[in-house]
Amino acid sequence: MTIGVSDSTSHQSDNQMGLSLPLWSRDVRARFAILLLTAALAVTCLWSLATGPIEIPLTALWAPNSQSASAEAMRNEIVLYDIRLPRVVLGALVGGALAISGAVLQGLFRNPLADPGIVGVSAGAGLGAASFIVLGTTTLAPITAILGIYAVPVAAFVGGLATTYLLYRIGTRGGITSIATLLLAGIALGALTGAATGLLVNVADDQQLRDLNFWGLGSLAGASWEKILAAAPLIGGSMIAVLFLTRGLNALMMGEAAAFHVGIKVQRLKNIAIICVAAATGASVAVSGGIGFVGIVVPHLLRLTIGADYRYLLPASGLLGASLLILADTVSRTIVAPAELPIGIITAVTGAPFFLWILLRKKGPMGF
Repeated sequence: MTIGVSDSTSHQSDNQMGLSLPLWSRDVRARFAILLLTAALAVTCLWSLATGPIEIPLTALWAPNSQSASAEAMRNEIVLYDIRLPRVVLGALVGGALAISGAVLQGLFRNPLADPGIVGVSAGAGLGAASFIVLGTTTLAPITAILGIYAVPVAAFVGGLATTYLLYRIGTRGGITSIATLLLAGIALGALTGAATGLLVNVADDQQLRDLNFWGLGSLAGASWEKILAAAPLIGGSMIAVLFLTRGLNALMMGEAAAFHVGIKVQRLKNIAIICVAAATGASVAVSGGIGFVGIVVPHLLRLTIGADYRYLLPASGLLGASLLILADTVSRTIVAPAELPIGIITAVTGAPFFLWILLRKKGPMGF
């Protein structure tokens, strides 16, 4: 039954995109794409580690300082293992989480414009972070004293989950979650949290405004092994969990009634999907700030190339999202070196034109 649901929905999506390929061709194409994306991620990671204001040969990765006591070797080891490698690992985690979350939500909402921000995580996280950036030394000083340097990330994570919980309560009646209500409530809550953030911006000083702007557009400049250890369990656990939802997401493309008749517990699918996306995106936003377009563009690009079968779409989205965010981070820290641009500027400059191109190119429902 699993194969039948997945095959029919994937074949339907390919027909919508003007493709009519045998089943084995679709599967082979998707598997080959995943292999290519895996290789591309490895190349992107190595290139990012070697690129920057200080050019470092890749041989330094397997030539630790114990083999060479020169000042240059010591500098290379510090830059690689304490600065660049944490950024690469965190970029892979965040990029993969945002892309997979976008793919899951687009299937769940059956809406090509859905992204992680639609469940309230980004807006709530932004409000939580802004609260501590602006009020952390005054009204919220006692909490800041307890949390220390983790005050902003923790506030962002809690704010994102709190907003998602409120949105879920609004959209659920009688044990049934209305996707349309979730969508509309997400827009309303996004506007409310945006207004509250605007009030904080209005009372912020110059330094706080710079911090708000940089955090709001996203950055991996604060990457550290401590942040990775804090975020990885939530991101990794949530993304592994959604990989078990592929059959249900494939069936859901035919509609909730059809999915129910082939044995999918639709409400449980919605619950698990929203919880996983909220946890993964909340953790991602907490450690990297707000980064846009990854969750929208990556699933669309892959649907155009490998189809809409979630058995392949989810892992491919994770690989491509990780590669793109690592690439964007490398550009952000080198294009105006020694200064650094927020990653959100890079993803918006590249993602928005691509998304517009997809809209103009596709006259149908964009793979749905």
